Amino acid sequence: MNKKNIYFYSGLFFLIFSFYTFFLFRNSSDDFILFTLVLTSCIATDIGGYIFGNIFKGPKLTKISPNKTYAGMFGGFFLAIISANYFLYYIDGARGKMSLEIFIFVILVSLISQIGDLIISYFKRLNKVKNTGKIIPGHGGLLDRIDGMIFAFPFAYLYFLIWKKKLQFLDLLAQ
Repeated sequence: MNKKNIYFYSGLFFLIFSFYTFFLFRNSSDDFILFTLVLTSCIATDIGGYIFGNIFKGPKLTKISPNKTYAGMFGGFFLAIISANYFLYYIDGARGKMSLEIFIFVILVSLISQIGDLIISYFKRLNKVKNTGKIIPGHGGLLDRIDGMIFAFPFAYLYFLIWKKKLQFLDLLAQ
């Protein structure tokens, strides 16, 4: 099997696994809050990176994606935390406080989302593709909106599967 086939089949397997984990989170009533938390964190990370990167500019993060800056990276973390806190507050009112474990989980989801964005950017550059659509102006297309989610949902699924913390995490959200 040549190198191109290995990339194709491993990428296809990962995409199927990613959408499967997305489906599992979305269709379980217990996991809907977690699904929404991961979704909110990914979207906020993407928006925060874009806004803070454009406003503050600064040193470039990597050569893989030359428009990404450290300011955008930290802005993504910042907006993910703010949006997750806002989300938790409105789910459970004044009791919806962000614990240390939830804070760390949101930071990890944001980090994985940003790494996923860089990985997809790398493969887009390898194939000499700049934009994957014109649906969202200023972004690289619809794929640019979901590329972080493609990596974040499997991470969240494995996080709860391996460490069996889902029930503890749901209890933290309910406290």
